[in-house]
Amino acid sequence: MTTASAQTAWAQTMDADFAKTVKQWTTKPEFMSPLVDHLPASTTIPSPKDILGNHIGAPNTLHYYDQIIGYYRALAAKSPRVKIIEIGKSEEGRENVVVMISSEENLAKLDSYKKNLALLADPRKLSAADAPGVIAATKPIYHLSGGLHSAETGPPEMLMELAYRLLTEDSAMIQGIRDNLVVAISPVLEADGRDRYVDWYYRNLIDEKDDRNKPGGPPYWGKYIYHDNNRDINFSDVSARHLLKYYLDWHPPIMHELHESVPFMYTYSGQAPQNPDLDPILFGELPWFSNFEMAQLTKYGMPGVWTHGFVDAWTPGYLAFMASNHNGMLRMYETFGNAGATTMLRHVAPEVQSSVRGGDWTKRDWYRPSPPYKEVVWSMRNNTNYMQTGVLTALDLAARFPGTILENFYKKSANGVEAGKSRPPYAYVIPAGQADPSRIAFVTNILQMQGIEIGRATQPVKVKEGSYPAGSLIIKLDQPYGRLAKMLLKKQDDYPDENLTTYDDAAWTMGMMTHTDIVEVADKAALDIAVTPVDRFVPQGRMPAAGARSYAVLDHGSVGMATLRFRLKDAGVRIVETAFKAGGTTVPAGSLLVDGAAYATLKPAVEQLGLEAVAVSGAPDVKAHESVLPRTAVFSTWGSSEKVGWLRYAFDQHETPYDLIFKEQVRAGDLRAKYDVIILPTQGRSTKDIVFDLPVKGKPLPYTKTDRYRFSGDYGSSDDVRGGMGLEGMVELRKFVEQGGTLITTGDASAVPVEFGLVDDITVTRTSGNFYAPGPIVTAKVLRPANPIFYGYDETTMPVRWASNALLGVPVRLKDRVLMQFPGGKDGVMSGFMRGAEQVKDRPAIVNIPQGQGRIVMFATNPIWRWQNLGEFRMLYNAVINWKQLGLTDVAPPEPAPIPAP
Repeated sequence: MTTASAQTAWAQTMDADFAKTVKQWTTKPEFMSPLVDHLPASTTIPSPKDILGNHIGAPNTLHYYDQIIGYYRALAAKSPRVKIIEIGKSEEGRENVVVMISSEENLAKLDSYKKNLALLADPRKLSAADAPGVIAATKPIYHLSGGLHSAETGPPEMLMELAYRLLTEDSAMIQGIRDNLVVAISPVLEADGRDRYVDWYYRNLIDEKDDRNKPGGPPYWGKYIYHDNNRDINFSDVSARHLLKYYLDWHPPIMHELHESVPFMYTYSGQAPQNPDLDPILFGELPWFSNFEMAQLTKYGMPGVWTHGFVDAWTPGYLAFMASNHNGMLRMYETFGNAGATTMLRHVAPEVQSSVRGGDWTKRDWYRPSPPYKEVVWSMRNNTNYMQTGVLTALDLAARFPGTILENFYKKSANGVEAGKSRPPYAYVIPAGQADPSRIAFVTNILQMQGIEIGRATQPVKVKEGSYPAGSLIIKLDQPYGRLAKMLLKKQDDYPDENLTTYDDAAWTMGMMTHTDIVEVADKAALDIAVTPVDRFVPQGRMPAAGARSYAVLDHGSVGMATLRFRLKDAGVRIVETAFKAGGTTVPAGSLLVDGAAYATLKPAVEQLGLEAVAVSGAPDVKAHESVLPRTAVFSTWGSSEKVGWLRYAFDQHETPYDLIFKEQVRAGDLRAKYDVIILPTQGRSTKDIVFDLPVKGKPLPYTKTDRYRFSGDYGSSDDVRGGMGLEGMVELRKFVEQGGTLITTGDASAVPVEFGLVDDITVTRTSGNFYAPGPIVTAKVLRPANPIFYGYDETTMPVRWASNALLGVPVRLKDRVLMQFPGGKDGVMSGFMRGAEQVKDRPAIVNIPQGQGRIVMFATNPIWRWQNLGEFRMLYNAVINWKQLGLTDVAPPEPAPIPAP
């Protein structure tokens, strides 16, 4: 018996069955540690086996969400060291909870700690002289979360055993953790996806032991966004919003997210590129923890524990990054996992070196002194041992230095306020009077959701950058979260080294992404602008009195115009093609002319959506077309639903009706009889993935709802998700277009019509060489501004997010088919960076191809990218709503020159 476990056994009775069983489940002795090779036996508090029937880490055993939450409820019913806080409901109605564990004395003082942590988070309310007293009277909250990514099945299992251990073990380490910390646990961050994945595991994966041929996971975790729930920078997901609100209520200085991927355990160090707007203290704290963990686990003889070399600290959009963004500390593990509970042989060494971030994981490096093995038999219990040992080590370190953690938290918060006072920029101004206030609402709602304070100027604003009217919104940076405001609003032009890759996007500038005018102010006088606090910016829609023959709803670019059109589905609506005057008001192209008989529907919609309408007397002498709403379908593969999920989310938010179709519906044919518009969003990693999808190998993979698998078959169902639409599907899509349908493709999916013969004369090439463009914001130039796709866009150049490495090519004789193009080059990069930008020069961004009786519109952009690039959304909505009029700017290609007579 190890020294640590012997010491614990001396004080307590240990569960002999646990020690024997988990030793059997651990595939090598070195994959166990003295921190987790034992478990106290309690006569009052139920162990996981008491409630669930097995110790944690049992082969072939995963637990559904209600079982997991039921276990924590059982702990709370028996132990005064547990408090459960309900923070909201998931998208599908499951309860989201936070479980707090500490000593009874600490839990009795939770409200006091909550109040004190709020003071430390806002040093404007706590002087430096008074801070030490508050710190001494406070215990830091160390928050742990698992299950954000549903295929990473180990953390929700491990956390149940950890909770029991923290409640029952009386070792000096555990007592120190209970006495000096409040440990908070989010049992499963993606509750909906947990159930769906466990269904899939039991039905399709439990017997799979070949890691090189094992099928992937289910088509969905949660309702929409799959793995990108950890890239949801604007908090579209309801559960993410609940966690953020909890964070701002409780201010845990540390949020530690538990993931699974690389062997055997990686602990986050905050490596370069580092966001320079985060406090420098953070970049000392992160390796302080990660190096201690690596040293301790390596001391226990556990191989494959490393830090650095994997995830950087540039992008602020990961979920638990909310801690670092708010002057706390994000921590993160990646522990080796099998995407289930089946023990299997794992081939660890990469087959293709260039495909692995950080190089070959099995090779020694300065940050990986004891590398993982090249092959290993890996079990769920191995995963539990590593992860729990790491977490206990981290908690031990935090418990040894609770005052330091709180001092740093307070100092980072104070530094944030001071940074806003001492160096530019000092503020951001959102000028009043912008044509589309709904974009301002989008931006300000997201900022305020994150605790950023916004004021409204009571007088006209005059700073060196310009003059702005009274009522303009001012975001002063001398506030605790001023640095977060700066991160989100500034131009990302300070990437430290373009030879460094980054784990996610290099740019996210909100003003550019939403096409909102936001002015960065380097004039310190901005801090003295008189403002009144803004609780919430709500656009005020304006609707004239009833009685007019018709009304014009002015198109100033709001996405609400699309929502309005669908709400008016039963009304007579025409869409203005050229601007005209109505009672002295300019009615722009794209505006809706609505029959006065629809007033009862029109008025509340205009007001709610923040739009503006004017009365139109008589029949205006203006070019306009009848608006015929399409029957719309959105195509998704079964194997790559995530980017389609973002489009579905936007469509649902903006009340855009559509059918979600899959290979089954496409291959069945007769598409034109059912649909007018089919959207083929970017998805998968190649055009081959879109067309052929999951390989047809192994056994069938059903995704259907049954009495046994009741969480499957949501958002579409299939008896076998393998295989794609195939060439048969391509034939049906071609028929659809030739018979008068409109096919719209986005991003990399725009290579599909070219590479599979749906269009002629267009080419596609791939970026090459040193090209690297991690989501920069680039300039796009509108070439055909009269096309309905650009209704609501006043400028002939606009910022768009770079979305594709497939470069479209159009011959000169078809140049009029190009509606928008990328100027390219370094000057074309507005935020972030693009290595090899000359390859993009003058490449098409949108191509509009008549084909048979229909047409194909290819966006090389991705007009709906996550819940971010709101400014581009309207282009896709315009293409859908005006599907019958997209040929307004068509120009016939020149006839070939006559052949000279012989």
